[in-house]
Amino acid sequence: MRDATRSISPARAELARVSSFLRQELRPRGRILTPFNVITATLVLATAVILFFRFAYGLGSVTNLNQDYPWGLWIGFDVVTGVAFAGGAYVVVFLVHVLNLERYRPIVRVTVLNGFLAYVFYAGALVLDLGRPWNVINPVIGNSFGVSSVLFLVAWHFMLYMLAELIEFSPAIAEWLGLERLRRFLERMTLGAVILGISLSILHQSGLGALFLMAKSKIQPLWYSEFIPIQFLVSSVFAGLSMVIFEGTISRRVFHHRASASFHFSQERIVVGLSRICAGAMFVYLFLQALVFLHGQDWRHLTAGWGSWYLLENVGFVAAPCALFALAWRNRSTPLARWAAVLAMLGVILNRLNVSVIAWQPHAAVRYVPTWMEFVVTLGVISAEIWVFRWIVNRMPVLREEPAHATTVAPVSNAEPTHLRKEA
Repeated sequence: MRDATRSISPARAELARVSSFLRQELRPRGRILTPFNVITATLVLATAVILFFRFAYGLGSVTNLNQDYPWGLWIGFDVVTGVAFAGGAYVVVFLVHVLNLERYRPIVRVTVLNGFLAYVFYAGALVLDLGRPWNVINPVIGNSFGVSSVLFLVAWHFMLYMLAELIEFSPAIAEWLGLERLRRFLERMTLGAVILGISLSILHQSGLGALFLMAKSKIQPLWYSEFIPIQFLVSSVFAGLSMVIFEGTISRRVFHHRASASFHFSQERIVVGLSRICAGAMFVYLFLQALVFLHGQDWRHLTAGWGSWYLLENVGFVAAPCALFALAWRNRSTPLARWAAVLAMLGVILNRLNVSVIAWQPHAAVRYVPTWMEFVVTLGVISAEIWVFRWIVNRMPVLREEPAHATTVAPVSNAEPTHLRKEA
């Protein structure tokens, strides 16, 4: 009698191996009842209940949106702000694959993963905000908008960039599954995906700002200008890199057992190098802001309450972190860089919300104020994204490479300031 194992084809045997591996990997790891899990699970469950009412009874049942304020917190924060924070992916990929700055390679995978998940979840948040979610296909096919509309371009940039990021991250998935031939094939596609992804992200970040060019009469003059697309693009550079610094600091502590030695040893050097880029990008952004302000002769707006709010945003959350980033690079101070990253992220949140929500229709008789349910849904979406991110990092080679593919990176000692200065 012929042995049963010999009758199984290699393809079926490989499929059975992968299926068994996936079942094993889907099992939870570590403690389940932790404070973080309890809080985030509560937020996710509350979000599910709120979304049931939202889709059953409409947006008005859970939000304060109306015809004057069609875009609220879910668009202003989850999409307009979230896309800026996802900008670190295209910047880091450009540094490594185009400029060949190998010192940033240890953070490529985790940065691309963070950007990909941000786009996936924020695309979901976009569907939540549509009065008729099934019409989300309209901007993609050009129906009711036309193929020359900005929204049509943004929609296609959005989808194609998510595909490019998935291809960039796919070698890590193949390594995780142990599919060596597939990994080699996907790595050959990476360069094309990188070029496409960088181009699409630049177009998408600026295109998102171009949407507001059609709302000149609805945005407070201090936040409107013809340079909004360029301002959105430049701010996405330091917004994304600030998120990289912030997320990298947390990942280094939470996932220290999953990170490679190269990730740990190069983290300080990477933070210092990114600080210099952030400082330069923020200086360019401030220059653009000053140019727009002087050209528009907006001095009269500074005497009102909006003027103080404008100065708080640009001085307190742009100029101040710009100076801190410059000091962090000069003094090789990673704690200073992390504080600057937090301030910069708050500044980006404030700016994007000012453009899309706070400074929108400033003279309207009834102002839009998000309901508590809108805040809960936003926190629930973020919690779900963190869960998926944590699951992937705990299983896939994100903060490390498999031994067969790893490259050796020499550790950098804190006692070598000269070497640090050259590398940064």
